[in-house]
Amino acid sequence: MSTANDGLLSRREITGGFGLGVLASAIAAATVDGLVETDEITELTGESVALQDPSKRFAGPPFSSENQPWPGLVSKMRPRPDHGETSYKGNNRLLGRKALITGGDSGIGRAVAIAYAREGADVAINHLPDEESDAHEVVALVEAAGRKCVPIPGDLREESFCRFLVAEAVKGLNGLDIFVSNAARMWSHASILDLSSADFDWTMKTNIYAPFWLTKAAVPHLMPGSAIICTTSEQAYLPSANLFDYAQSKAANVNFVKSLAKQLAPRGIRVNGVAPGPFWTPLVVSSGIPRETVTNLGQGTVLGRPGQPVELAPIYVLLAAADASYITGQIYGATGGSGQP
Repeated sequence: MSTANDGLLSRREITGGFGLGVLASAIAAATVDGLVETDEITELTGESVALQDPSKRFAGPPFSSENQPWPGLVSKMRPRPDHGETSYKGNNRLLGRKALITGGDSGIGRAVAIAYAREGADVAINHLPDEESDAHEVVALVEAAGRKCVPIPGDLREESFCRFLVAEAVKGLNGLDIFVSNAARMWSHASILDLSSADFDWTMKTNIYAPFWLTKAAVPHLMPGSAIICTTSEQAYLPSANLFDYAQSKAANVNFVKSLAKQLAPRGIRVNGVAPGPFWTPLVVSSGIPRETVTNLGQGTVLGRPGQPVELAPIYVLLAAADASYITGQIYGATGGSGQP
């Protein structure tokens, strides 16, 4: 027999054994329906969360950061990107997990590494040798969270290194159950006539070949319940004229996710992707993008600003967590209100 309270959670149910992820979902749903008052949320979680205007949460253009030579460093950006160094608080959603993150020294990869560590995971990060100083900062942040961090420098354009990277990550972490394919090459060319075969090859080797080589090496180590997450881009859907090769590679990443998800589902491995819009990372200031575009980054989005890496971290946590067990073959957009998906 149904009652007027069907579907509502009692205080005992909320506090008596539900995981934090379920608790958060329950509070969010109840709050939307007007079923839980703000002071009740404070009582249940220990703190209330103030509402923030998303368009004003972080700084918008104009930006003063100067362009950098490839591959760019966080330490030289002004303002420095926010990767969650002081703000991200974990809830043990990935306790005991072991993650390999390419491009984990800066930008999106750094935000993911910080979030994963604070959610209880040990991480291995790949970076280029020129990014050593940024990688040292990530190691310190992960270790401060009480987790292990294994930095593995090297160039993903080499198949032999990709195999080595996975092997070293498995060895250093004593296993592997999350693989985040995040590293990418992006360089602006005003015309296809300016794009050399060498530059085109650099982009394709980094953005298409490397995920293939790495995934092929990682899959034998992934047990049922593991997750693969690929960083694609809104460029896969709304390509810019000056990012001709990068946009193609990101469209390929979308199909990488959708095809591989079908292939690996029988093995119990989920595959998903994240498609960011304009985000304030070293990739932007070291890609030969016109200075005016960098200065006004994100101005054309609905929110009027670029995203900060920390704003992507919760998506990567969700896609790696066990409570996302019915999510596979999906692309999650974070574009500030523009683009797809």
